Amino acid sequence: MLIFYAVGWEAGALMGALIDYWYYTGDDTYNEIIQQGILHQAGPYNDFMPPNQTLTEGNDDQGFWGMAVMSAAEYNFDNPPSDKPQWLALAQAVFNTQAQRWDTQSCNGGLRWQIFTWNNGFNYKNSISQACFFNIAARLALYTGNATYASWAIKTWDWMVGVKFIDHNYRVYDGAHVETNCSDVNPYEFSYNVGAFLHGAAAMVQYSAKQGKAGDIEIWHERVDGLLNSTELIFFYGNDTSDKVMIEIACEGVDLCDVDQQSFKAYLSRWMAATTKWAPWTFDRIKTLLTNSAVAAVQQCTGGANQRMCGLKWANNSGQWDGSTGVGQQMAAMEVVLANMIHEAKPPVTNLTGGTSVGDPAAGGDDIGRNEPPKWHYAPITTGHRVGAAFVTFAIVAALLAAIVFMVGDMKGNEDIVTRQDLDHTAARHLDAKEVPPQEPPGRRPGRPLSAHVPIRYVWADGTSSRKLGKRRQVGSGNTQAPVKYVRHIRSPSWVSPRRRHCNFSRGHPSVKYSRPKDAALQNPPRRRPILNSSSPASLRLLATGTPASYVPRYRPDMHNEAARY
Repeated sequence: MLIFYAVGWEAGALMGALIDYWYYTGDDTYNEIIQQGILHQAGPYNDFMPPNQTLTEGNDDQGFWGMAVMSAAEYNFDNPPSDKPQWLALAQAVFNTQAQRWDTQSCNGGLRWQIFTWNNGFNYKNSISQACFFNIAARLALYTGNATYASWAIKTWDWMVGVKFIDHNYRVYDGAHVETNCSDVNPYEFSYNVGAFLHGAAAMVQYSAKQGKAGDIEIWHERVDGLLNSTELIFFYGNDTSDKVMIEIACEGVDLCDVDQQSFKAYLSRWMAATTKWAPWTFDRIKTLLTNSAVAAVQQCTGGANQRMCGLKWANNSGQWDGSTGVGQQMAAMEVVLANMIHEAKPPVTNLTGGTSVGDPAAGGDDIGRNEPPKWHYAPITTGHRVGAAFVTFAIVAALLAAIVFMVGDMKGNEDIVTRQDLDHTAARHLDAKEVPPQEPPGRRPGRPLSAHVPIRYVWADGTSSRKLGKRRQVGSGNTQAPVKYVRHIRSPSWVSPRRRHCNFSRGHPSVKYSRPKDAALQNPPRRRPILNSSSPASLRLLATGTPASYVPRYRPDMHNEAARY
């Protein structure tokens, strides 16, 4: 059982794998889940362009869902209720929408990788998008007998050969860019590209046989053989057919397979097995290759806590689990094991041989030729939407205004702060001139002129202090001495009240501290500016060191660049 969650195109591939599980085993345990999953992604126009995927959807993404429902129609999988879209009609819708996207403006045709212009890859035409379209067209031609589908399959094949995405050895390359008119062919080869063309070519053999076109049978017979030769040469590792094991050659050997590429061997296994039903001469060769690969894959399914997780590397790994897990690895192991039951499985049906799925040649609705986002992606605006939008708008504006008021108020509160850099520069300039720094306070109270000084006390090296102006004082024979400390008290902003800010100047280097006094004498400081008293222990400590040791330093985070911390 697959217990992984898949989305997008890989979810479509997983639905195809679960349909295969029912087809080979007859176990209908998951049939209801499969039907619900497929119909949920069908979208408003029943073409697998649902609102949850369309804006980023590629032609190959849509194509994998189309191939899954094509298998459901061919295998007579349980049909949906009559009021729901049917498997055949869903496949026709995918074909119709993609046929309208055939782009002759660049590279003389072909499908772009992406559907819409804004997606990365819109300028790239890749083989898997053409392979999905070719595969669906060939199988629709066989199921319905409609020659229009067959002509599109032929047109797609011819275009692939014309731009050299398929070379004369039937090797299938990844793609090219439209800016170079598809001349810069990307030489990477991936197994799902050749697998999808192999399966579609086998369907064209069967279609040609039913139409009685011997010449076409021979052409497509040759193409099936060429693609099978290329598949075995590139994507199977070993000495010869008897011991070769499947490998994803572009990335597996160098451990560079991404999540998508880890699942590619699942599709190659699926399409190689299905090819044998429409091209029976390939059975023995394909069955041998699939048997070798299944044995190697099972040896990889010993990982994880439950010892049932499967790894990626089947070939040349001594049967040891490679440590990787994922939905791609689980699908690949399941598909290659199931593929070995192809001989006992019933042949696919058509509308003439027991097929019960109902078709709709005009399926696809307004999505046919669409190159803009669908209008249904946007719900109609209601009164509730308008009220909700108004409320959200009001909340955002109110929060913005509150932030502005807070910032303006904070800026006004900081007018009294002088940065350390400014003070350092001022002190250094005056010390160089052998003058006492001008006694300009660190700031001013709002509404007062700059010249309104805050009282200051000057402290000399001998410990004495004075409130007189900071002139040099006479010391000995004509020598003068400048104060070594300047201690001032400034009214603290409201947000630190009743704490005091002490600005101490020592040799031109100020420090700003916000502190709560712990001394008993200073527990309840007076509202007026305290006067230093030599008899006060706290004053003596301040006079002697400039730093009240008993104070607990406090500072605002936004001041860490403006003042040194205690």
